[in-house]
Amino acid sequence: MNTENIKAFAEKHSEFLKDIGQSLIVIVTAVIFAVILGKHVFLNANIPSASMENTIMTGDKLIANRLYYNKHDPARGDIVIFNAPDTGEEYIKRVIGLPGEKVEIKDCKLYVDGKCLKEPYLKDEKWTNDNGPYTFNVPKGSYLLLGDNRNNSFDAREWKHTYVKRDAIKAKAGLRYYPFDRFGVVQ
Repeated sequence: MNTENIKAFAEKHSEFLKDIGQSLIVIVTAVIFAVILGKHVFLNANIPSASMENTIMTGDKLIANRLYYNKHDPARGDIVIFNAPDTGEEYIKRVIGLPGEKVEIKDCKLYVDGKCLKEPYLKDEKWTNDNGPYTFNVPKGSYLLLGDNRNNSFDAREWKHTYVKRDAIKAKAGLRYYPFDRFGVVQ
């Protein structure tokens, strides 16, 4: 093909070529935007274990907010994604103890600074594994995290380094998007 043929082809198909160019720009922009959001704003979590049942089930898929804890401190009851203190792996658990608190577990009940904590999210009201007695004195800048399925959760009760530092908490769990019949906010 000589330059005259290329020129004729371009003139004949200029609208089509413009459409392809614009489509490519939109696709590339969308991909870049998705990568930036995925790396800095949202965290996609696939739940591999039963440690948070019945709140979050094995196989659930969640979107977590990476920016939430830029303006807020983790609060008791928050479900967080964090780097585990012993392994550095990403885990998901519930915040139970806040910095400076004394948390005790005895007879399948949790006490925070001497007051019994109501835990309606637990899979089993009475758990048989690792049910105490334990006493945790949560250091400043750290949190005590436990799974909702206390009979089947590898959590602070078993970790060598019991507490999760504030900077290891990556995101607050937000929205379950799969399975579709359980779509909604995770609490």
